[in-house]
Amino acid sequence: MCMNLIREVLYKETGILCEGSRKPSLRNKIMAHIQSLGIDINEYVELLKEDVNEKQRLIELVTVNETYFFRNFPQLQGFAEQVLPFYLKKKQKKFLRIWSAACSTGEEPYTLSIILREMMDDFENWKIELFGTDIDTHALEIARKGEYGFRSIKNVPTMYLEKYFIPKGRYWQISPEIQHSVVFSNLNLIDQAAMATMQEFDFIFCRNVLIYFSLPAAKKTLAAFKQSLRPGGFLFLGSSESVPRIDNSFQLMKFNDFWGYHKPEE
Repeated sequence: MCMNLIREVLYKETGILCEGSRKPSLRNKIMAHIQSLGIDINEYVELLKEDVNEKQRLIELVTVNETYFFRNFPQLQGFAEQVLPFYLKKKQKKFLRIWSAACSTGEEPYTLSIILREMMDDFENWKIELFGTDIDTHALEIARKGEYGFRSIKNVPTMYLEKYFIPKGRYWQISPEIQHSVVFSNLNLIDQAAMATMQEFDFIFCRNVLIYFSLPAAKKTLAAFKQSLRPGGFLFLGSSESVPRIDNSFQLMKFNDFWGYHKPEE
């Protein structure tokens, strides 16, 4: 009963359903955390009601932070070589806004910053705003620090590693020009008021997140993303996520082996 109450808190706060194959592992994580506090599960439920900080710790405990630089390279390659040139040709103003939603520890928005520098011939002539948001405040601290171990940089092409990273013993520090190009902030994707502040984006990346959401939460999030996009803008999801099943108002565009979700131009 108490575990059900904890799962209800998580669903209400994040839209994440603790069901199916994830249920046992999440239960183990939560129980281990409760034991580390030296209290029982009944006391923990009461603590969640009283302590906002503990509620945030619970959210961060179950949030999946699986990420690394250049994750899902074929999709990023398609974005760089097909979507980006296609989109830039139609832009009348040299101004881009890009949002990495659920950016975790920052590898995705930093990757996008590198791609833009490498693929845009007149990059210096453009004003570019790149945002990374996440519900996990600890992950955002790591993102802002910009220091990564081998697992994060394992897929970075050698030429980019030498150009955009600084070796620091067992770690690699992202270069200042990349680090300072991304603005990180805390944001909950099911917080409608917060989502409404994110507007006029050309590209939104939210990969491998909606698969953890309930259908109602996913629908609300996609509707918010659509409001956040400029007409003609693109939304990129993970390979196992499908917009048409949830929201058929996006226009599908095929780019090699992946789909882009296009907001129709007005």
